[in-house]
This record gives sequence, C-alpha cells and structure tokens, in this order.
Amino acid sequence: MNSVALIAGDAHPGLGREIARQAGVPLVPVSISAFADGETRVRIEADVAGADLYIVQPTCAPANERLVTLALIADAARGADAARITALMPYFGYARQDVRKHSGEPRSARLAARILAAAGVDRAVVLELHSGALESAFDVPLVHLQADELMLAAVRDRHFAIVSPDAGGLKRAQRYASALGAPLAVVTKTRPAADVAAALRVLGEVRGRACLIVDDIAATGRTIAGAAQALAAAGAREVNALFIHAVMAPGALERICAAGVRGIVTTDSVPAAPDARIQVVSIAPLFVRALRDSRPTARG
Repeated sequence: MNSVALIAGDAHPGLGREIARQAGVPLVPVSISAFADGETRVRIEADVAGADLYIVQPTCAPANERLVTLALIADAARGADAARITALMPYFGYARQDVRKHSGEPRSARLAARILAAAGVDRAVVLELHSGALESAFDVPLVHLQADELMLAAVRDRHFAIVSPDAGGLKRAQRYASALGAPLAVVTKTRPAADVAAALRVLGEVRGRACLIVDDIAATGRTIAGAAQALAAAGAREVNALFIHAVMAPGALERICAAGVRGIVTTDSVPAAPDARIQVVSIAPLFVRALRDSRPTARG
C-alpha cells in the first residue's frame, strides 16, 4: 500500500491542516511564492515518490490563480513520482459558463477540469457543485460530496420552514425539508406583462413562520436578499439563510443582512474572516471520510 500524504495549498491552508490532522496523515511542506513578474512559483519540499498524495485547494478568489497553483502543485508531484494525485476541492468554481449559451463563449468548468487532468490529477473530490451537470466536465474519476449531514445537524432543532430562493435550488430545499420534516416554500419570479420588471412571489405558507433560505452559494448576496424581502412581504416572522459556499464578494454580507436575514449558517469551504453574524460548520470531516474511503487497501 502506498503511503498517504497531504499538501495544503495556498487557497485555504487552515482547512488543509485540519483535514490532515483529523485523517492522521503527514502534511507535506510546499513553498508557494511568485517571481518578480507575478508568475507563481511552486516547490514541494519533501519526498513524495510513491505517495498517495492529496492536495487541498479550493478555487476561491482569486480563482484563476488558485486553479493554476493547484495545477502547478500537481505537475510538481507528478514530476516527483507521486503514485496517485487527488485534488480535494472544497469549492470548485467556473460554473457560470458551464454551457455555451452564445457563440464565442467557453465551457469554463470543462476547461478547468482538463487543465487539472493535464497537470497530472488522477482523481477529484468536490463539495456541492453549483450544478449536478458539472460532473460531466471531469474526465478523471470524481467524488461529489454533499454537506446535508453536517448542515442539518446545525439547524435540526430550530423548527424552520425551508425555502428555496429560486426554482433552480428546489431539489436541495426538498432534501432539507424532507430530512427535517419541515414545510417547504419556493420563491419564484413572475413577470405580469412584457417589459415589466419581474416580481418575486412566495409559493407556500410562510406567514408567521421562521424561515430558512437554503442555497448552494452566496456570491453577490442578491438572490438571498431578494428572497428574504419576498418572505418578509409574505408575512414570515423571521428569515435566516443557509448556504454551502460563502464566496461573498465585497458588500454581499451587508446586502444579505440589510434584507432582514437574522442568522446565517455556512461552511468553511472557502476561507473567511470570523464574523459574529455567521455560524461556520467545518467540512473537514467530509473530506477525511472521502480520503479514507478512497485509500487503496492492502491485498493479502
């Protein structure tokens, strides 16, 4: 059986160290810096020959730099004769151009996955892709994790009505509502006439209820803020939000809170500064389990 080791990339080194600690595997030192022109420089500072190597690197901001750094680490590990290279990506972006809607557009997720495969990545483990269709972007074996187990534990005793902020997230909201035995609602857009701005409408009974908006990602915060305002207008007693990836651009948290969201639950899939308004659930146990489940077993 090959020895197991882990590299924590520069995107989220704290999470990488925690996964290594919980899994009981050695953390391989890596130097990540830049040349004078800004080009990324990588050097693995230990012997990884024959290792079953795991690299922790979400593609959070700045996404392009994180992706290239992950590819460079993988290429360095392949050149150093690692036996197998697995990319652990708690957040994999590039979902905004996953299909060509217009001529001249790339398929970003497909290209990003190809770059990693060309760099030497043999397998990938990701958490809650923005769309299940993104699984097809990967030619290498893919493990697609869901955070339901951890997130449900954080809200199980709160007696929320579960709300999807749009039709696209309805399946996720249905899973949460079913697991909690909670009522379900969805916020939809209606356009009363041509050239009239779309209005938000709540389908489901939320009057007098504490509501939990469930989504996969908060980037600008506009989707959650709009849903929160629609719920308040429909008579919700309290509005809270749960999302997996707190990608939040500048101003997103303020926008969400200004819309009346009382509490926020998210994960540490991307690094974020501590904030009293946010409850953070660690996803390290999910990746530790995935690491252990994927390790080759000795044959006797």
